[in-house]
Amino acid sequence: MDFISSLIVGFAQVLCESMNMADRRGHNTDLRQAITDLETAIGDLKAIRDDLSLRIQQDNLEGRSCSNRVSVWLSAVQATETKAASILVRCRRREQRTRMRRRCLGCFGCADYKLCNKVCATLKSIDELRERSEDIKTDGGSIQQTCTEIPIKSVVGNTTMMERVMEFLSEEEERGIIGVYGPGGVGKTALMQSINNELITKGHHYDVLIWVQMSREFGECTIQQAVGARMGLSWDEKETGENRALKIYRALRQKRFLLLLDDVWEEIDLEKTGVPRPDRENKCKMMFTTRSMALCSNMGAEYKLRVEFLEKKYAWELFCSKVGRKDLLESSSIRRLAEIIVSKCGGLPLALITLGGAMAHRETEEEWIHASEVLTRFPAEMKGMNYVFALLKFSYDNLESDLLRSCFLYCALFPEEHSIEIEQLVEYWVGEGFLTSSHGVNTIYKGYFLIGDLKAACLLETGDEKTKVKMHNVVRSFALWMASEQGTYKEMILVEPNMGHTEAPKAENWRQALVISLIDNRIQTLPEKPICPKLTTLMLQRNSSLKKIPTGFFMHMPILRVLDLSFTSITEIPLSIKYLVELYHLSMSGTKISVLPQELGNLRKLKHLDLQRTQFLQTIPRDAICWLSKLEVLNLYYSYAGWELQSFGEDEVEELGFDDLEYLENLTTLGITVLSLETLKTLYEFGALHKHIQHLHIEECNGLLNFNLPSLTNHGRNLRRLSIKNCHDLEYLVTPIDVVENDWLPRLEVLTLHSLHKLSRVWGNPISQECLRNIRCINISHCNKLKNISWVPKLPKLEVIDLFDCRELEELISEHESPSVEDPTLFPSLKILTTRDLSELKSILPSRFSFQKVETLVITNCPKVKKLPFQETNMPTVYCEEKWWNALEKDEPNKELCFLPRFVPN
Repeated sequence: MDFISSLIVGFAQVLCESMNMADRRGHNTDLRQAITDLETAIGDLKAIRDDLSLRIQQDNLEGRSCSNRVSVWLSAVQATETKAASILVRCRRREQRTRMRRRCLGCFGCADYKLCNKVCATLKSIDELRERSEDIKTDGGSIQQTCTEIPIKSVVGNTTMMERVMEFLSEEEERGIIGVYGPGGVGKTALMQSINNELITKGHHYDVLIWVQMSREFGECTIQQAVGARMGLSWDEKETGENRALKIYRALRQKRFLLLLDDVWEEIDLEKTGVPRPDRENKCKMMFTTRSMALCSNMGAEYKLRVEFLEKKYAWELFCSKVGRKDLLESSSIRRLAEIIVSKCGGLPLALITLGGAMAHRETEEEWIHASEVLTRFPAEMKGMNYVFALLKFSYDNLESDLLRSCFLYCALFPEEHSIEIEQLVEYWVGEGFLTSSHGVNTIYKGYFLIGDLKAACLLETGDEKTKVKMHNVVRSFALWMASEQGTYKEMILVEPNMGHTEAPKAENWRQALVISLIDNRIQTLPEKPICPKLTTLMLQRNSSLKKIPTGFFMHMPILRVLDLSFTSITEIPLSIKYLVELYHLSMSGTKISVLPQELGNLRKLKHLDLQRTQFLQTIPRDAICWLSKLEVLNLYYSYAGWELQSFGEDEVEELGFDDLEYLENLTTLGITVLSLETLKTLYEFGALHKHIQHLHIEECNGLLNFNLPSLTNHGRNLRRLSIKNCHDLEYLVTPIDVVENDWLPRLEVLTLHSLHKLSRVWGNPISQECLRNIRCINISHCNKLKNISWVPKLPKLEVIDLFDCRELEELISEHESPSVEDPTLFPSLKILTTRDLSELKSILPSRFSFQKVETLVITNCPKVKKLPFQETNMPTVYCEEKWWNALEKDEPNKELCFLPRFVPN
């Protein structure tokens, strides 16, 4: 029976199919086939979706997010899947009902027709989604990547830096490019990584973040590869950089991006990479780290931020965290040694981390003593320091020339933490032959230019004053390591400044040395006749205990070029000085010598002779100077003044006179001391010398009513230091009338006026700040008629004012001569103000003004001063008497002053 029923149903199906064949062909209404096709198509679409989902999952792990286009496609797939599932359910239900009713599936009623149309429409949608998926797989803009969170170890002491950078990256900030610079190992990368992670974890307003670890050799190519990877771009290996740039530009031009470039070494042309230049219009930003301040400018950084060395507190904290032994560091003996090690690191995070790790398992005091000694003498031998030095070597190798590298290494001859006068340093370089004059180029200015390059490379820093530089402890250790050819030839470099030596190293240690620096020790004796065939530089300055140089000391130094004996206590120069025939630079300033030996005239190559502040120097034979035909610098400031004497003693040795100086054809710089009015009048007659005078000290010129400085110093165009002392009749200095306003004393740096009892005003005529635009320091003492110094408040570079015992000085600036309130920029650079024994001083500044940058105020025995001109936001350190401080009027602007003073004895 079942067999008969099946046969009847089958016959009916064939019949129905034959009857509707034409209709099925016309309308493609084979519902069963359509359902099969739909099931197959939706399966394929799900597979494509799953593959893409795996990609998105991997992208998320790598810090990338899907683009809007991908999101729209996924949403469309989800809707289509839902729709297809609904259709398939309806089809299955209809099939079940048909079987129950013994109806033929092939019978095409109205409902079946509509259902088949829905299946066909869904199949069409699936086909379109599959076509779009192919575009999404290859489209460069389909996947936009943000930076991935970077695992970093905890860092200390960068909170302020983080705040400053985050402020720059805010939506309100219009500047587009920030350059973060600093020496290797100071924490630039750690700062950048912290910024990256902060933005990722706490959210940001950028469409895309892009991190690029730069390559030294292939800067622009590295950026293209990183941006391409972050943006999901693809290109053929043979594709040109221009085509890649075009793809990158198309992908980024409508996006707000933040580009983070770490460790940039060369200038990057963003146009070549395809990255749109960040600006206030597109609201994009670029932040990069570099070791070169100059590169920040070359890259167009609108904001430059230097990563500073860690403060002592944070340096100690970082070191302790790496040692990891709190119990060990609590021991007083080991803590003291640990503090020495930390100080040697100078706040450089990389060194602190390296040495902290190296000392983590050292438990005995002897081990810590050894470590501190090694760091002091041979830091390269300390475990891990080779890595620190290797990092610094990148900066060293990146310097533009061997000249720069030589100048850099030379700075290591000075003690740790020592601020070096830039002018003095450049003079040494000239003496060493690093700098030579050519084509009229001023060698001193060239030296300043090189200093700028080294500071820009973060290998030198500004010293205690703007006129000085210093070298970081770790950088100095690296320089000594490089100077000894990476430690291979230690005997070539005998550098032991400020080591507390009372005796010089033994003579055998001098034999192989190229340079010897024993600066700032307590050396009392020197080797008798050291044999130094290779020695070019010998620095013995600031050994105040050294009173005598052995007679034959200079006999075996045939190629010595630079010799510095300044600020020792030597009283005479041994005759063996005549053997230094290659000497270029000789400094004996601040010594106690009284006579220059005639044998000095043998030094025919000598270019620089510094004898300033040799106040005991009474005799200079003509033959000691006249034969020095190549002499360029002769400084006798606060020194020899026997210009009118022509002989002394029984031997009738002629002494140096002004006329002798005129025969020094190469002379460019002259320091002069005058101790009588007659000598001053004589000096006026030697007009050829006036243009060379840079340092001038005048003393005991009684009868001098006004000092005609323009006539004496060629309108003061080259004068740098002027000191006038004990000229009791002097009333003022004569200022020029016919000279261009900004061409009067343009180079004067230091002005000292002492014991000028009739000086009522400094200048004969009003003088503008343009005339004294480079003055840094003013010292005025025992000038009892002086009422004020109202000509100083606008001087742009004035850093130090020292006023002492001026009995009628009532105010620094006269009320009626002070600038208007609309022009509040008084004392723009002043850092130190000292007022002592000014019994009539009532006011430091008019009440409507206040100091802005003063760091130190010394005010003693000024009883009539009742108020201090400072705001709460810029308080200096105040040195004063306790009684005076307690009587000070502390009104609203000064209400917080009570915690600042440092009391001095009455």
